[in-house]
Amino acid sequence: MTKVLTDARSIRIKGRSFLAVVLSPDLPLDEWLARLDDLASRSAGFFLNRPVVLDVTDLNIDRAQLKELLGAFADRNVAIMGIEGARPSILGQGMPPGLKGGRPVSEEAMAKEPEPAEEPGAAAKRASADVGRPTLQSIIIREPIRSGQSVIFPEGDVTVIGSVASGAEVIAGGSVHIYGALRGRVMAGSVGNASAQIFCRKLEAELLAIDGVYQTAENMAPSLKGQPVQLWLENDMIMAETLV
Repeated sequence: MTKVLTDARSIRIKGRSFLAVVLSPDLPLDEWLARLDDLASRSAGFFLNRPVVLDVTDLNIDRAQLKELLGAFADRNVAIMGIEGARPSILGQGMPPGLKGGRPVSEEAMAKEPEPAEEPGAAAKRASADVGRPTLQSIIIREPIRSGQSVIFPEGDVTVIGSVASGAEVIAGGSVHIYGALRGRVMAGSVGNASAQIFCRKLEAELLAIDGVYQTAENMAPSLKGQPVQLWLENDMIMAETLV
C-alpha cells in the first residue's frame, strides 16, 4: 500500500550556495581593523548588505578575542553570516554559526555546480544552469550598470556594453571588460583566478580587485585616470598599462 508522506503544508528544505565575501584577519587585530577601515572609507558602501564569512583558520585567538572581533565588525555594520576554521571551544552562544568546507571555487567545480548570477534591474534577475545544460562561460550586459546595481557572475567573464556608474559593482570569476567609463567597483577573478584581467575604455574606478588583491582610486597612478586601461595581477600586485 502506497502512503503519502508529505502534504501541501509541509516545510520544504533545500540546499543552496551563495557568493559571500571572506575576510581573513591577521594579528595584531587593531592594525588589521585599521586597514579594513581604510578600505571601507575609500569605497563607501562596500560591505553594506553584503554577506561576509569570517575565516579564522590561521588566527590564534580565544573566545574572548573572537567575541571582541565580532563586536568590532558589528560596530562597523559588517554582517558576519558564519565563521570558518574556528575551534568548537571558541564558539559561543549568540555567535554566528561555524562553517566547514568553504573553499575558493575552481572553474571545473563551477561547471558542475554553477552559482547564481545577478544582473541589473529593479528586481535582480537570477540565472543558473539547469542540469544537462552547458554552463555559461561569459555574459554580456547590454546596458549601463547604474549606481546601487550589482552584476555577480562567478562562472566566467563579464562584458558590459556601457559604463559602470559610481556606487555600482561588477564581480566576475573571470575577466571583466567595460566598453565605457568605469566609475564603480570591479572585482575580477573572484573565485581564485589570478590570471583574470580587467579592461576598460575609461578608468575612473572607486575600487579594483583581482583574485582578492585590491586597489582604490587614491592609490592609482594619475596618468591612468580617464584612459583606456588593461590591468592584471603580477607577484600579488595589480599592474596596469594604457591601451592604444
